Amino acid sequence: MKNPRLQEIISSMKQFIALAIPSAMMICLEWWSFELLLLMSGLLRNSKLETSVISICLTTLGLHYVLVNAIGAAASTYVSNEIGAGNPQAARAAANSTIFLGVVDATIASIALYDYRRIWGYIYSSGIKVAQYATQITPILCLSISVNSFIAVISGIVRGMGWQHIGGYTSLEAYYLVEIPLGSILCFVMKLRGKGLWIGILTASILQLFVLGLVTFFTNWEKEAMRDRDRVFEMTPQVKGNSKIENIPQKDAQNLLKDISETV
Repeated sequence: MKNPRLQEIISSMKQFIALAIPSAMMICLEWWSFELLLLMSGLLRNSKLETSVISICLTTLGLHYVLVNAIGAAASTYVSNEIGAGNPQAARAAANSTIFLGVVDATIASIALYDYRRIWGYIYSSGIKVAQYATQITPILCLSISVNSFIAVISGIVRGMGWQHIGGYTSLEAYYLVEIPLGSILCFVMKLRGKGLWIGILTASILQLFVLGLVTFFTNWEKEAMRDRDRVFEMTPQVKGNSKIENIPQKDAQNLLKDISETV
């Protein structure tokens, strides 16, 4: 005899995994590529200096990412709630507000870092050469921080829309088909050393931002709200009695969702 509750759990797990794995890949693929470039910097002639500066830049980027990723997580929750409630206008407003916060964050963080470009390296190292090299690479790092601010907030919007698979494919192509090959060429062939590796990171980030930005810009919010509402109808909760399960009529479910939307 089949267990309806077990079937419901298995079905929910499949849907959860289908969203969770691409969502994790959106972040993991990016940071794994950064670690790979860090290992590649150890192949350079002055590996101690190059690796130190790349590590400093990645640490700084990571510290900033913690803040802006929180904004993206909030956007993901807010957008998904509004879309699920059938409020496309509210979802669009939430997305626009998130992007505005990304602009503010990118502006403040990049300007502050650039203003202190001659001294911020000493936070991590007392070595003069390390601090001077960090100063040289700061303009590229500032651009990376700005781009990553937008990526983090737009990725949150993309996750809220349920488009994790798009973000996962974009990360794979940008960071492994563009960043690593381009960074390797600029570093070892063009002799740009650590700067070349970081230019590869910046280029891949810009490409990822461009793709995700297009996806977000051309989103039909009303259509997405209807799609998610239809998905809710397909997964309509079932009223469980003592011995049987009765499906809620779709018309009643529509009225219930409408009441919830108006209340929210």
